[in-house]
Amino acid sequence: MTGTQTGKGLVRNAGLALTSQLVSAGLTAILTIVLARRLGPEGYGVFAIAVGLGAVLVLPADAGLSSSVARFVAERVDDRSAVGSLLADALRLKALIAVIVCAALFGLAGPIAGAYGIASLAWPIRAIAIAVLGQTIFMLYAGAFVALGRMSSQLRMMVSESAVEFAVSMALVLLGAGATGAAFGRAAGYLFGALVGVVLAAKIVGSHALPSKLIRGHGFSRQIAGYAKVLVVVDSAFTLFEQLDVLLIGAYLGATAAGLFQAPLRLATFLHYGGVAGASAVAPRLARTPNSPPDSAAFLQALRWLLLIQAALIAPVLVWASPLLRLGLGSSYGESADVLRALSPYIFLSGMAPLVSLGVNYLGEAPVRIPIAAAAIGANLLIDVILIPRIGIIAGAIGSDVGYAIYVPAHLWICRRSLKVQLRPLGGVLARALLAAGVMCGVLALAGTSPTLALWQWALGAILGPLAFLAVLLLSGEISREELSSGWAGLTALRRGVEQPT
Repeated sequence: MTGTQTGKGLVRNAGLALTSQLVSAGLTAILTIVLARRLGPEGYGVFAIAVGLGAVLVLPADAGLSSSVARFVAERVDDRSAVGSLLADALRLKALIAVIVCAALFGLAGPIAGAYGIASLAWPIRAIAIAVLGQTIFMLYAGAFVALGRMSSQLRMMVSESAVEFAVSMALVLLGAGATGAAFGRAAGYLFGALVGVVLAAKIVGSHALPSKLIRGHGFSRQIAGYAKVLVVVDSAFTLFEQLDVLLIGAYLGATAAGLFQAPLRLATFLHYGGVAGASAVAPRLARTPNSPPDSAAFLQALRWLLLIQAALIAPVLVWASPLLRLGLGSSYGESADVLRALSPYIFLSGMAPLVSLGVNYLGEAPVRIPIAAAAIGANLLIDVILIPRIGIIAGAIGSDVGYAIYVPAHLWICRRSLKVQLRPLGGVLARALLAAGVMCGVLALAGTSPTLALWQWALGAILGPLAFLAVLLLSGEISREELSSGWAGLTALRRGVEQPT
């Protein structure tokens, strides 16, 4: 096991992280489209509410242990014995907590469904309770592999989980099991992914990564729990923030409205996977180890590229929301186009969110995140409660936008303070990126904005839009031809790195 890598190691880890995100995103996108079409807005809304409830309980079930362990693993990355002991103690603690939380959700499924006035919600909630148990164990090993720089192991986990969830969900839904089948497919995926994580961890650090005793650990439990108690507050609040909109929309307006809101939001989450991959490769490099200080240069470079990537993504969201949703989800989700457009600030900021939030965790500054999370969720809650009864589902998008406008800049400020870096140069990057996005919007608008674009319009916009974006960056001096050549060489190295066995 080696310490934090530089150069080729960073490129390879970023490539593996991006590959895992792309594979997972591809399967999830197809599954989302099939579920949305097959279940319809009402059935998909039932599934979305159940998933939202499960997501709210994932972090209490996890108790902040996954993020806490990831930090301490990154600080002991060269000590195989310590890493194994950390994982064993964390799994022992997690099993005790998660079983209680998930059993409570399973038992309360009926009353919760009654409170929503949706009888068909009970069994999807029970299935999601099982999924939460698998998901919380999955999170432990996924985070540990990122901290260890073993992105190939994370890739195997994510592909295994996504493939099983895809296959089981598709089979059950096509057989007529509806939202309940989709929920049990999710449970099957996470349970299998967690099993793969256990096997890989034992292979990497040895069998001592598994707890040998139920009560007595290796002496790391108190340290893990001490940092976790802060993270569970922050991460639970953030998870509630992410699920608050769909849960309140379901409560105020019913399952159909929840489906119309959640379907475009689910598709929008795919657009931040580049940020997740970048965070997986860079954030662990911010941990303070005995051999090296935090890598602030890698952090700034990752931020710059994320600003450019996310700016390019918001152009089609703004201009082509209607044709994209009609193509993917069908004509039943026409009302969702306004939601997707309104989510464009959220989509832009979501690319930076994983890097800055994980960065704060690895820097050991998690306690400072608590007031930020409280402010973000408070703003979102206030907007939802006031606006959902008045303007409907688009209020959820506005709440998410405002919440992220608080959450991301505040975390970025903590990183700047802790790393002692200057962020002023990124202001110019942002201005040029938004200018390029504006030009790209114009090109896409000229290609057409009808909900039913012709094939030649899709092709014209898909080719000329990105070229226009790139041209503005070149002409403005944001990127150079040499940088493009270097980037192409980096992509080649990344591809080779992904293909190399570990």
